[in-house]
Amino acid sequence: MDTNENWKQYKRKGLSEMRPFVAGEDVSHVSISEPDKANGSPKAGDMIARNPKNHEDQWLVAAKYFEDNLEPA
Repeated sequence: MDTNENWKQYKRKGLSEMRPFVAGEDVSHVSISEPDKANGSPKAGDMIARNPKNHEDQWLVAAKYFEDNLEPA
């Protein structure tokens, strides 16, 4: 069961590799969550993140989350 007591806060140890989403690009290889899709993503301001150890592992970071939680290193 998913209860609030199971959730803990963690901070990143390293840097994240990201680039801006480009309108019209093929994102068939990018993981996009159902809630992000429901909110209209991919869209302008969204970012594409990738695993620095496996560049094929990519996922969308919604613009609002990016804005609230990340900044250039």
